[in-house]
Amino acid sequence: MDKAPDAFRTISEVADDLKVPQHVLRFWESRFVQIKPMKRAGGRRYYRPDDVDLLRGIHHLLYGEGYTIRGVQRILKEQGVKFVETVWQEGAEQPRHGPRDHEVEADEGVELPEEDEDFPAAAPRVAAARPEGHSSRMTTGEFSRDDLRKLQATLFELNECKRLLDGAAHKEPSA
Repeated sequence: MDKAPDAFRTISEVADDLKVPQHVLRFWESRFVQIKPMKRAGGRRYYRPDDVDLLRGIHHLLYGEGYTIRGVQRILKEQGVKFVETVWQEGAEQPRHGPRDHEVEADEGVELPEEDEDFPAAAPRVAAARPEGHSSRMTTGEFSRDDLRKLQATLFELNECKRLLDGAAHKEPSA
C-alpha cells in the first residue's frame, strides 16, 4: 500500500526512492544544513514531503547534472531551498550556472567540507581504453551516466569507511 503524498517517510523509504544507500542520506545531512528530518526517540529519522523534495533536488544536481557538493551548497545559498526542492521536476527552472561554472573558493556563510571531502558527483572525464568487443555505451574519453552514478556511490561508501576507520583509530582503548 502506497503512502499518501503528505505522509512522512523513513530513511529506508527515501533511500529506496532515490536509489542511494541510507548512509549517503546521513552524509548529505552533515553537508547540507537545510536537510532537517524530524527525529523520534532513538534517532529514527522521518522525512516530511518538503525534505524528500529537497533530497530529490540535491540528488538531481549531484547525480544528474554533475555538480559537486560545494556547487549544490552554492545553489542553495544563491537560489534557495525552494528552488532546489523543485529543480528535479520535469520542465523546472535549472541553476543559473553549470556545474563547472562555479569557483571552488569558500563564500561567507556557506559551510564547506574539507578539500579532500569535495566529491565530484561526476568523475573526471578521462580517456579510457575500451577492451576489444566492449559495447560502445561510452563515447571516447567519457564515462556513461550509469558508470558515473556507480563511481559516485562507491566514492561515498569509501569515504564513509574512511570516516569510520578514522573515528575508531582516534578512540581511547577500552580498559
